[in-house]
Amino acid sequence: MTKLHELHEQGQSPWLDYIRKDLIEDGGLKRWVDDGVRGVTSNPTLFEQAIAKSDLYNDHIAELAKQGKTAIEIYDVLAIGDIQRAADVLRPVFDSAHGADGFVSLEVPPALCDDHQQTIAEGRRLSHLVSRPNLMIKVPATPEGLKAIRQLISEGIHVNVTLMFTVQDMKDVADAYLSGLEDRAAAGKPVDDVASVASLFVSRVDAAVEGVASEAALKELQGKVAIANVREIYRVFQHLYAEPRFAALKAKGARVQRPLFASTGTKNPQLSDVLYVDTLIGPDSVNTMPPQTLSAFLDHGTARRTVDQHAADDADVLASCARHGIDVQKIGMELKQKGLKSFADSFDSLMKTIEDQRSKVLA
Repeated sequence: MTKLHELHEQGQSPWLDYIRKDLIEDGGLKRWVDDGVRGVTSNPTLFEQAIAKSDLYNDHIAELAKQGKTAIEIYDVLAIGDIQRAADVLRPVFDSAHGADGFVSLEVPPALCDDHQQTIAEGRRLSHLVSRPNLMIKVPATPEGLKAIRQLISEGIHVNVTLMFTVQDMKDVADAYLSGLEDRAAAGKPVDDVASVASLFVSRVDAAVEGVASEAALKELQGKVAIANVREIYRVFQHLYAEPRFAALKAKGARVQRPLFASTGTKNPQLSDVLYVDTLIGPDSVNTMPPQTLSAFLDHGTARRTVDQHAADDADVLASCARHGIDVQKIGMELKQKGLKSFADSFDSLMKTIEDQRSKVLA
């Protein structure tokens, strides 16, 4: 048994925040699963790093270009192929968990985030093309995204809600998820076959605080604000899913929408490399980690329940933020917009790289 298995005993699923074809083809992902990894997340930046910043896909891009495929069609083939193969590796986890775990996430293009109809259509399209029961469609927690989330859930499509930073995000996303389940139940469809996670971005909050805090505030708060913020959101999650609204759905077999802790690699070298894992362990949760963080946790992490054990300390940290003029909610809203732009830029850069390679082949 590894420390990742110990995490699962605490009620938390460790997922891998990384995807690339060689990881799947050389058995690396299977080894991670054997060590206790129970899911995979991807995003436009990870695909840009995999496809545009390596030569692993060049031959396949050339072959597809010769077939007359456009850049977006080439991307579909490459990304969907990786997602399908990763989903197949994780299928035994999905089956043994009776559909509660073992997912691989694929994000809708970021440019669609302000159009719920296009997001819904793309979610359906990707779900159909991947054709794996353990696929999760990633949708950002924007106002239009919330509408799409409700509809996709009502159709039985698993959803990973991404780019969440605030308590209000959790309330809004939980409402969209529960509304989707209620719509599904009202249509006479089962609600025990749908899963969803609510992805809370962690380390980016601390990085943002470091950019605005005074020296005195930073000395007091460094490495603490993101943790306190996410723990507060987790407590809101616990409250929301203890209310009668969910109880009625739970009686029909519905699952909670698990908080997923994302962006958990430590960016500040002065802080522990497992800080955002050790401090956020608890039931009904997921932590998706880059490979280096997973390796670090396997080596020296501590699998002990921590996410809901320090309410008074967390309140003190958030109160200290207020005293120092640090608006955590405002930071969260700004980070969401920056995250959307970053993913959109990565996707655009990837499309340009594929188009450039395609043009060279056809020249």
